[in-house]
Amino acid sequence: MITHAEPLPSPSSPHLHLQGRILPEGQVCDIWIADGRISRKPVGGSETIAAGGWILPALVDAHVHLGIAEVGGPLDFEVLRNEMRQLARSGVGAARILGSPERLPAHMLSPPGEPQLLTAGVPVAAFDRFIPGWGRRVSDQLLAPACADEARCGWGKIIADWFDPDGGYGPSFSAHAIEAAVSAVHGIGARIAVHTQSSVAGARAAAAGVDSIEHGMHLPPSALDDLVAHGGFLVPTGFVFEQLKESMLDSSQPTDLRTWFAEGLENHPDVVIGARDRGIPVLAGTDLPVGALVDEVVWLHRAGLSAHDSVGAASWTSREVLDLSRLRHGDRADLIWFAHDPRDDLEMLRSPELAVIGGKVSAATP
Repeated sequence: MITHAEPLPSPSSPHLHLQGRILPEGQVCDIWIADGRISRKPVGGSETIAAGGWILPALVDAHVHLGIAEVGGPLDFEVLRNEMRQLARSGVGAARILGSPERLPAHMLSPPGEPQLLTAGVPVAAFDRFIPGWGRRVSDQLLAPACADEARCGWGKIIADWFDPDGGYGPSFSAHAIEAAVSAVHGIGARIAVHTQSSVAGARAAAAGVDSIEHGMHLPPSALDDLVAHGGFLVPTGFVFEQLKESMLDSSQPTDLRTWFAEGLENHPDVVIGARDRGIPVLAGTDLPVGALVDEVVWLHRAGLSAHDSVGAASWTSREVLDLSRLRHGDRADLIWFAHDPRDDLEMLRSPELAVIGGKVSAATP
């Protein structure tokens, strides 16, 4: 029986024990940690580090770019390591890096005490249709082999639409090219994500059977139906667009671009709710800046998701969809602990009272 809810002194034993209500089910359970792994069976000599309270699978940022010192610049490994430590301290145990200036080295993808990383290599874009200095630039004909090459790390990413020279925003690749790219990536057993903020490119991507739609501001209902049919998911990154609102709606922007952004911003919550109503998983991702995951959780809740589903989008739901550890016996030990249920106050997620990342205690609030 739980008699108190408070973190105990810093552990001196390599084997740890926690007791609490484990989300999403909410049942009182015991968890042991040995050799960086979860055990659902008692481990002798374990030290109890938390009793009572609430235990969640550690947070996941499903769309983020780490190691970026400047937009369009090279990968900065010092920035990358600092950001990984920052994420660990804030209770983030995994991140999906959807595009990097260069491929991440394998030894950085699952370091003890730091977030586990999923990566999509270098994003594949059309010529003159992405941020200068970033991306692998290809023609329609070479999209499929380029995506398959980048996806050998597990994920690939297509920049399916971008700003055009006339001040608008539209597709960068044909429907046939996207279909071929999806087929090529799936053919090697990998998955593919698509950046899209236009209705045409979003519809093409969903119809082609992509695994995830990133952003999706103008995603039409038909595209959501296709996502259901193909088992895809949505990462709306809504908070970042709220942050861009002032600059994108400034009178100095072309009229068509302002209209496109305003309509997309207004429609974005409807896309999220449309996905929810169809049973499409909605995951929390930040894009940039690093460290805004809880802001995205709050945005999802304001968009219409329940507090339970909003927290899940950054925890258990994301981990299930991305096939990450989620407190099963033998899983990598990634969890966070709170004295009270964080679904009652989402702001609590900003400061986990205890975080265990990769088997190591990474954060504890007195």
